[in-house]
Amino acid sequence: MKAITLRNLPPDVARAVLGAAAEKGISLNRAVIALLEQAGGAGRTKRPPREYQDLDAFFGVWSKRDAEEFGRHLADQRPVDPEIWT
Repeated sequence: MKAITLRNLPPDVARAVLGAAAEKGISLNRAVIALLEQAGGAGRTKRPPREYQDLDAFFGVWSKRDAEEFGRHLADQRPVDPEIWT
C-alpha cells in the first residue's frame, strides 16, 4: 500500500506510539500499524484455541490391567502379513 505521512502528531499520541514500539520491541511503523488496527478493529485477530471435551469422560477410567489387556490385543493386530504386502 501507499505510504502515509502524519503531520502535527499530538505529543501524547507520539509518546503512545514510541512507548508501544519500545514495549513490544518493534519499529515505529509496525507500532503505528498495530495501534491503527487495534483502534479500527481491522487487525488480524487470533482465534482462541479450541478446547475439545468430547473424550474427557474416558480419561483415567482404565485400570492398569485394562490398559495392559488392550495393549495385548493391539499387539496381535500390529504384525504385517507378508502374503498381503509382498
